[in-house]
Amino acid sequence: MGRDSGWLIGSDLIAIFLALVGQIFLTKALLTEDYGIYIVALDAFATFFLIIDLGLPTLIARDGANNVKKIWPSILRVYRLQLICSIPFLLLAIITTPLIVEEWKESLNLLIICGLVALVHIASYAPRSGLRAAGQAKLEACTKVIERIVTVLGYLILYSQGSSSVSAFALVFLLGAMIGLIAGLIFSFTILKPISDNEDSILSDSWLDNKTLLLQALPFAVTLGVLPYVIRIEKFIIAGKIGVEAAALFHVAQLAWLAGLVVPQALRAALLPVLGENRNDIVKFQSSLNNSLDLCLGILPVGLYSGAIIVYFLLPIAFPEQYIDGSLGASAVDLFMILLFGWCLTLLATPTYTALQAGRKPWNFTFLIVLVVIFATISGYILIDWQASKSDGSGLYAGAIASSITSGFLLLMSIHLSSNWQLIMSRKYQIISAILISATACYGLTNSSWIAFSGILLFYFIPQGIRSISPIDEILSEE
Repeated sequence: MGRDSGWLIGSDLIAIFLALVGQIFLTKALLTEDYGIYIVALDAFATFFLIIDLGLPTLIARDGANNVKKIWPSILRVYRLQLICSIPFLLLAIITTPLIVEEWKESLNLLIICGLVALVHIASYAPRSGLRAAGQAKLEACTKVIERIVTVLGYLILYSQGSSSVSAFALVFLLGAMIGLIAGLIFSFTILKPISDNEDSILSDSWLDNKTLLLQALPFAVTLGVLPYVIRIEKFIIAGKIGVEAAALFHVAQLAWLAGLVVPQALRAALLPVLGENRNDIVKFQSSLNNSLDLCLGILPVGLYSGAIIVYFLLPIAFPEQYIDGSLGASAVDLFMILLFGWCLTLLATPTYTALQAGRKPWNFTFLIVLVVIFATISGYILIDWQASKSDGSGLYAGAIASSITSGFLLLMSIHLSSNWQLIMSRKYQIISAILISATACYGLTNSSWIAFSGILLFYFIPQGIRSISPIDEILSEE
């Protein structure tokens, strides 16, 4: 878990850095209108086609660790099902796109390329999940970095040649995505094909037949359709209540926050195969959860202060002054410090959140995400509407507070739905102190107060975090 988390966190951080560099080239090379169309088209197709994933790569990651020899056949089986499912969505996209986009003929090439990018990305999930389940997260990490390097190098070449063609930049992005997919398939074929059990793709009871498999994966498929809206709700509400400039400011604050979320995401990705492997052994399952909680507590102070330092010094350099000086109602730096507390809560929710994914009641995981979306919508609307009437700045701060409150709701509900109150109660003093100290430190960071240094107390958890990922020789008794 510790090894794979390290590889995935490292690769995600590198990929995000390269993606930000790529965005700099795009914004400098393209007209604002072209850049906007490009980003909207990518997001739209990515969201629309995401359901084609069917949640099946998540099942590979969950069940593959127990049957590594069957992962390669399961990847091929997933591709067959996804291919069949993609046909109606492709037809629907072809029919509806001209109805939604008025000037679709002028942007036809760009729309086709963006649609292909979304499909290629979805195709890459299965082999990457297979590599992770087989304990080869480092190869999965390589595919992500390779994709980003190719894309950024392509952007750099086009930018140096003075190109302003949005379709050319989109083609480069498609090329990067395809090379990332090919790398994933080559790694999977090289590692997993030689040890595969021919056509046996039954990783667990969930894989006995296609009907059972699709029903088991359905909760994850539904979740994938809902999840993208969780982080966008406050931004949409701010745009409606305050204006698009305020939404742009909030988006800048969220960029750094979203970069930080790769840490809990990578931890969940590494923990899922571990929990999936031990899902029938309650003792080992709880032990893995306990170790992952130690790891999260150990990462907490490092992430809190490194995020605060990076944003405090680099955000004013990377973005125009109006996003920092408060002329738009607030400073993106201050908003980030509030969002940072939400990051702390999300990190602490990692073990129980992943336990829901790996558990025997996957619909509870879907129920969790739906509840979080509903809660975020209601709490965000109430707080932003209430404070926006006072001033734009108050509305923006209310949006950041609503986001952090939603993260707290996610933590509580993931504990409850995964039935892990006993684990939490056994560590209640550590968890409560971690939450209170994090809240105090983030409040101090927002107000530039000396109490921001109270978070130093969190460094107490680092040794146990290190111990949780230290190699231990286990003596197994023979029966």
